[in-house]
Amino acid sequence: MLNRYPLWKYLMVLFAIGIAALYALPNLYGEDPAIQITGARGASVDMSTLDTVTKALDKEQLSLKSIALENGSILVRFNDTDTQISARDVISQALGENSIVALNLAPATPNWLESIGANPMKLGLDLRGGVHFLMEVDMDAAMEKLVGQQEEAFRSELREDRIRYRSIRPSGKDGVEVLLRDAEQLAEAKAVLTTKHPDMDFFDSDSNGRFALVARFKETRLQEIRNYAVEQNITILRNRVNELGVAEPLVQRQGASRIVVELPGVQDTARAKEILGATATLEFREVDSSADLAAAANGRAPAGSEIKEDRDGRPVVLKKRVILGGASITDASSSADEYGRPQVNISLDSERW
Repeated sequence: MLNRYPLWKYLMVLFAIGIAALYALPNLYGEDPAIQITGARGASVDMSTLDTVTKALDKEQLSLKSIALENGSILVRFNDTDTQISARDVISQALGENSIVALNLAPATPNWLESIGANPMKLGLDLRGGVHFLMEVDMDAAMEKLVGQQEEAFRSELREDRIRYRSIRPSGKDGVEVLLRDAEQLAEAKAVLTTKHPDMDFFDSDSNGRFALVARFKETRLQEIRNYAVEQNITILRNRVNELGVAEPLVQRQGASRIVVELPGVQDTARAKEILGATATLEFREVDSSADLAAAANGRAPAGSEIKEDRDGRPVVLKKRVILGGASITDASSSADEYGRPQVNISLDSERW
């Protein structure tokens, strides 16, 4: 029987099948039980961390398949899950709280396949398993914080214009009420605050001898506040997911105030929940320059101060009085300074500044 097509067409088909089979090979090698180690609270992992992990595993006679430091994290591969789980406890104890130790699954693709860009297919939760979180942003807390900041702003602005008032207090979940002494002061306060806060609606009342000015955020401003709160939480969650070293994570908004987080391949559910649900605190304190650093190195601090450590492990004596807390920060963003170094820009409310 004669061929109906030229030889080069058959060769082309065989070539395409060969390429497809080559790039499908990584899916046949499966995955290794692994442990992902990354730095916590701004710490980093390096060769000394890798040596610490290796020595701790050798001491407990736990065999590993490979260990490597790549892209600022350490990946330790094992032959079975029993060794992986035992090693997780050993490594956590050896490294302490400065590192995040998470169970994971790592592709067992040979190096020669990775060198040509052949990687296994990314599997979702349905095929690979993992962790699914549904989180909701506390909008009431966000609005309470915003209303509190607005109260402080009103106080400062009325003082600057020498307008006396009786009290300033919250009015519902999205408003502020200013009680004044008479109708004249009510009109003055309304004129000043309306000019300075175009994103709010003002309503005055002088009935029954009660002179009150109620300010409420406009609906467009409320929507901006809700969107900002959700987007900020999504950014924080994505940064925390990156610490887990998860391939193809999903962090996206669902509805008005919910966030979906899917972590394919993550086995340590409790650890993932701990990292994603951790609450960050920020405090500004004054350095006690009069303290004796030699005494601080021995754990002795003056009254009213306490000892902390910087990133290099050196003692720093700080006064216990908090000058500024995270509640006073209204906005934060990252940028670079004039030398190209990373920096964080923060905006403060009017309580202190």
